[in-house]
Amino acid sequence: MLLNLHIKNLILIEEEEISFLPGLNILSGETGAGKSIILGALSLALGGRASRDVIRDDSHDALVEATFSASDEVKELLASYDIETLDEVVLTRKISGDKSVARINGETVPAGRLREVGALLIDIYGQHEHQSLLHRSKHLALLDSFMGDDAHRLLDEVAAAYKEYADAKRELEEADVDESERLRELSFLEHEVAEITDARLSPGEDEAVEEEYKKLSAAEKISQALSGAYGEISGGSADGISRALREVSEVAEYDPALSDIASALTDAESIISDAARSLSSYISDMESDAGRFAEVESRLDTINLLKSKYGRTIEDILAAAEEKSQRIKKLQDHDEYIAKLRDEVMQYESHLKDLSTQLSDMRKNAASKLCSEVTEVLSQLQFLDADFRMEFSRRDSYSARGFDEAEFMMSANPGEPVRPLSAIASGGELSRVMLAIKTILAKKDTIDTLIFDEIDAGISGRTAQAVSEKIYLVARERQVICITHLPQIAAMADHHYLIEKEAVDGGTISSIRGLYGDQITAELSRLIGGAEITEVTMESAAELRSQAAGFKSRC
Repeated sequence: MLLNLHIKNLILIEEEEISFLPGLNILSGETGAGKSIILGALSLALGGRASRDVIRDDSHDALVEATFSASDEVKELLASYDIETLDEVVLTRKISGDKSVARINGETVPAGRLREVGALLIDIYGQHEHQSLLHRSKHLALLDSFMGDDAHRLLDEVAAAYKEYADAKRELEEADVDESERLRELSFLEHEVAEITDARLSPGEDEAVEEEYKKLSAAEKISQALSGAYGEISGGSADGISRALREVSEVAEYDPALSDIASALTDAESIISDAARSLSSYISDMESDAGRFAEVESRLDTINLLKSKYGRTIEDILAAAEEKSQRIKKLQDHDEYIAKLRDEVMQYESHLKDLSTQLSDMRKNAASKLCSEVTEVLSQLQFLDADFRMEFSRRDSYSARGFDEAEFMMSANPGEPVRPLSAIASGGELSRVMLAIKTILAKKDTIDTLIFDEIDAGISGRTAQAVSEKIYLVARERQVICITHLPQIAAMADHHYLIEKEAVDGGTISSIRGLYGDQITAELSRLIGGAEITEVTMESAAELRSQAAGFKSRC
């Protein structure tokens, strides 16, 4: 449930904080007062597209923060992203310049993460959404939303089977080439495999070769340094220590402490002698490896060339060779390979057909139930004798959703033929059909909050009263936030908010406040009679409130 919406520096809103409650929350106001800004702000908090154009004052950031109570499903999703799970979830969007920052419970996340979490929290039904009923491609998705968990599991199985089938079919199409093309590919692959095989690569060899190349490329510098060091040791340092050792040894018998010094000098003489031998040996080895540099350089060039063609590492190159060898085998045994692929495609298609048939049967059963429920709700929305059904046809090909095509059909009045919804010209009729479908789907999902944005287009009188009663009944099971211009709907409010626009210091500001008692009656009077509130409109507003109270008491 949406608990609170905090908006700051957004379009016409300087700063507002709105607390929403369970039941039916009505938002009303003059055209252009800022009702769309409220929905736009909520859309931003739910991960909608952000633009710097929404910032009211460029010297400050725009901020939207929506606080919801968190269901177990939402908590589980947040936990999967290592986001702290609380009884409330706070979605935040801050916009500054061309940048926007999204947060969930204070942790920075991609905007897409807001959309994913938001999809479990709220469902927005906009004033033009009923137009989607004009597109038959949307109808099957609505039916699938109505079906239960067993159907959704079957949908997943169909999608997985379709992927297997599509992958195998694509491989068959790619493999089914003409003979000349097959021979060209075979020749090219054999050349590539031979190039890799002839190189006789071994894993880790590149690192060893690079290390040796690094050493050999600096051979002259190393030789000069080591020769100098050897000269220093052999030229004087060793002789000096030997002479010092003889001098100390001659007098060591006079003082035991001198024996320790003589021992240290003996060790030093041994160390320097060992170092001199090591230096001499290293220099000799370098002289004998004079021709090695060209070999290492050539080997490194070969390795780097293969890397540029087949992969970043030797392991990648060897894997590429194996893959190409497998492809060569398939091309060499082409007829057998094609026969095997065709057999696989047939098996995958047969499995997909079985699952799609099961899904189609399940859909047809669900469609019968859905259409029956929609017809019942439509009768409550002043379609007294509507005939609402769903017609199925079969696609020429499979998709990840099976082979069904389906379309809602309807006859709104007795004696009229059943026609596609696209043939129903009235926006008011489409709006009521969508409201009926949404009412039924709301019972199937776990989303706690529904928003209806001016779904009252094209309706009035008894129909408006019927729609208001249906929305109120939906609000008994879900929190409903409804933006409306119809007094019949507004009169059903459990909580009523007024959105106003006023000029302040040469600018325009929108604000929102809760209405109570006579304030509600006055707003209903405005909705009935327009800008001028008269005694007659006030009486009509009071009567509407009384009728609404009577309906609520009977629910």
